Amino acid sequence: MKFEIVFENEDFVAFNKPAGLLSVPDRFNLLLPNIFNEANKTYGKLWMVHRLDKETSGIICFAKNENAHRHLSQLFQNRQVAKFYLALVHGKPLQETGSIRNPIGENPSQKGRMSVQKKGKPAHTDYRTLETWKSYSLLKLQLYTGRTHQIRVHSAFIGHPVVCDSFYGSGDVLLLSSFKKRFNLSEKDDEEKPLLNRLALHATQLIFKDEKGMEINIEAPLPKDLRAVVNQLNKWNK
Repeated sequence: MKFEIVFENEDFVAFNKPAGLLSVPDRFNLLLPNIFNEANKTYGKLWMVHRLDKETSGIICFAKNENAHRHLSQLFQNRQVAKFYLALVHGKPLQETGSIRNPIGENPSQKGRMSVQKKGKPAHTDYRTLETWKSYSLLKLQLYTGRTHQIRVHSAFIGHPVVCDSFYGSGDVLLLSSFKKRFNLSEKDDEEKPLLNRLALHATQLIFKDEKGMEINIEAPLPKDLRAVVNQLNKWNK
């Protein structure tokens, strides 16, 4: 199993994780594929610094030695890593930019899910609208805290859940027929194939300074499946 390397030096290696793949071994099933174990087959030993949700695609960075691991872990802990995501969401935010500072805690009525709660832990997400269509928007978001499902919870809280989010949105797949007028199914197909059937969230950029004070800027642009959706939206949903 090969993964796209988006950055590598003597201290760090960063991959562009596909959606649907675990970042690290599953606690209950160690045999499930995950990028940490697969990368270790090539590098021998890597140190984990942060994680991405299984459903989220994009940048995941590993340390290649103990000193780099200690340094980058401290940066994450002290919130000295700039973390940016791209998300396709339902609807159009009233303001092009915004700051969401609502605390997040575990949902008491739904195990494994989070929600905005007064007694939750502080959570801060900023967003900027990059593109809008009739029914959807593409947002660039910056995380200042790292709560579980933070972007998904905050996006849903302001009324714009991430597309294909089964936890905090409808979970419906994205179909071309949902926004293209006069959609006709191909004679070859018995049913319509979805344009997108995975969470429309992508970790696009990490910025931090190494031990020597040099800035490291790692980027992973919008992946092919999300680019294809944007192209169709530009064509049929303007």
